[in-house]
Amino acid sequence: MTTTPSTPVDVAVIGGGPSGLMVAEVLSGAGFSVHLFDAMPSVGRKFLLAGKGGMNLTHAEPLEAFVGRYAERSDRLAPLLQAFGPQAVRDWAAGLGIATFVGSSQRVFPTDMKAAPLLRAWLHRLRHPGPGGVPVAFHMRHRWLGWATDGSGALRFATPQVERQVHPRATVLALGGASWARLGSDGAWVPTVQAAGVSVAPLRPSNCGFDVAAHGVHAAGEGWSPFFRERFAGQPFKSIALAFADGQGRSFARRGEFVATATGIEGSLVYAASALIRDAIGHHGRATIQLDLLPDHSAAQVAAQTNHPRGSRSLSAHLKSRLGIDGIKMALLNEVLDKTTLHDPASLARSIKALPLTLLRARPIDEAISSAGGVMFDALDEQLMVRHRPGLFCAGEMLDWEAPTGGYLLTACLASGHRAGRGALAWLRG
Repeated sequence: MTTTPSTPVDVAVIGGGPSGLMVAEVLSGAGFSVHLFDAMPSVGRKFLLAGKGGMNLTHAEPLEAFVGRYAERSDRLAPLLQAFGPQAVRDWAAGLGIATFVGSSQRVFPTDMKAAPLLRAWLHRLRHPGPGGVPVAFHMRHRWLGWATDGSGALRFATPQVERQVHPRATVLALGGASWARLGSDGAWVPTVQAAGVSVAPLRPSNCGFDVAAHGVHAAGEGWSPFFRERFAGQPFKSIALAFADGQGRSFARRGEFVATATGIEGSLVYAASALIRDAIGHHGRATIQLDLLPDHSAAQVAAQTNHPRGSRSLSAHLKSRLGIDGIKMALLNEVLDKTTLHDPASLARSIKALPLTLLRARPIDEAISSAGGVMFDALDEQLMVRHRPGLFCAGEMLDWEAPTGGYLLTACLASGHRAGRGALAWLRG
């Protein structure tokens, strides 16, 4: 492939997701020439898809609780979120003409629930900044290949026609994680960044589903029985509680909903516990969660009803009339429990309140909502600049953090983009 002569620019931002766009906004607004490169034909693709079910921008809980959602990375992300946190996200959206509201779950949404109007307004501002700003130059279908080997520090990009080289004064990598590869986040940057001497924690699925082990009479293999898979894959478990303890002092217990898949389970309640479950599987090869099928009933209430004489009625008819258990919940009991347990009222009552379900593995990372792992914070300074490579910054989901859904992912991407943009701004000025 032909290589064009190197082009000098102020700043190269690689990655057109929320963090990269925020970097571009900070720097272009300060009067610097920003060139943004992305391998895809357009920017913000994952952002748009995430907004299909309602664009969850951030969360309205108190900042201290908000920061705590980032678990082991809370200390690292706290300064970024204090500088550009949930309220700053709402103010930023308002500056783009997008009003927001707080839903019943404390999640924050645009009033029209859509991502596209916000992205359009954002791109318009980047292309047409106010006084003192410089329009951002967008370069699509530019896949980053790393750095030139001649020691010049030039960035290499593969385009449909030629290989292009760009020589920036500062570079910000905002390359995303490894979920949803078809939208651009494929993790292909990891070997290139590692080869440059930057420490990268392995990328792992986060906010993900899991494959189940076989249970009951099917315990010799794995997965659901053919009957359960064909009849119930895609159906939700509603009004259910999930509990899990990893044996190392960490535990999870929450009520919510999730969905049966062809191979296991996924959905909001599962995603909330996924980091803990994934890590436990990594340590032990499998993990067993406990499901409370009737969280509104006490153990004593359930025991009283399972012990109630059922006469000639079938067990399924009995449980439906006495406890309202039918459909997918009844099928799950049949799937997991052996006949002895099913027909012993005391054992059945205990199982209804704490049904063990063994999980074998997380689903592939490309199916996950987000990914964990990435560039380690120890490799970066407080401004997210690579310590041993001055002028190179990292931001967004490619950093080594993870968070639950609910606006936490997007807020941290924006906050890290804001911090890296401010860091690059100080570098360029200093």
